[in-house]
Amino acid sequence: MSAAVIVFPGSNCDRDCKVAIERSTGEQVEMVWHQETELPSGLDLIVLPGGFSYGDYLRCGAMAVLSPVMQAVKKAADDGVAVVGICNGFQILCEAGLLPGALLRNEGLKYVCKPIGLEVTNAQTRFTAGYQGRREVTMTIGNGEGNFFADKETLARIEGEGQVVFRYLENPNGSVDDIAGIVNEAGNVLGMMPHPDRAFEADLGSADGAILFQSALASA
Repeated sequence: MSAAVIVFPGSNCDRDCKVAIERSTGEQVEMVWHQETELPSGLDLIVLPGGFSYGDYLRCGAMAVLSPVMQAVKKAADDGVAVVGICNGFQILCEAGLLPGALLRNEGLKYVCKPIGLEVTNAQTRFTAGYQGRREVTMTIGNGEGNFFADKETLARIEGEGQVVFRYLENPNGSVDDIAGIVNEAGNVLGMMPHPDRAFEADLGSADGAILFQSALASA
């Protein structure tokens, strides 16, 4: 199995993701700088990490979409490679049109960072199959613009198609329908605001995030 983490200027969870995947799965992870125009061959998983790409100028993720590597990421996603965007990575995926909706300022207009309970809304995806029927997991959030929004038509579609993967048990940011994570129609692109990379070992307070990385690679 092969995985890569994309590194943008301002990413600050890139090494967290590398360590989390390697310790969770035993696989080596390559770091790919945003100016690269090609990805390593044979990838089974691509991760867009959390952080503040390009300082969150214009809109969170808006400038990162223009990085050369994103064309290769889009092609890999179109080819069925598993792609996970975490926090800022989720924002980038929405800006890139790889996922529907948008991430707005938190309802309370404050940065929120704390452990959070999640409902595994759809356990039949390549990212959640490893939870094996568990309905509740714990991860950590850390965002100021994690308020997921979609228009009524889009929301009805993603709800009806089972694209909502995670919901907040207690909504920390005002996200519509308590949505914390969604997949694309093909099921190979996941965006989520909570950080599985901050919840991959019991010493961190939860090891539930490790299961997500294990599931993503096991399904390759």
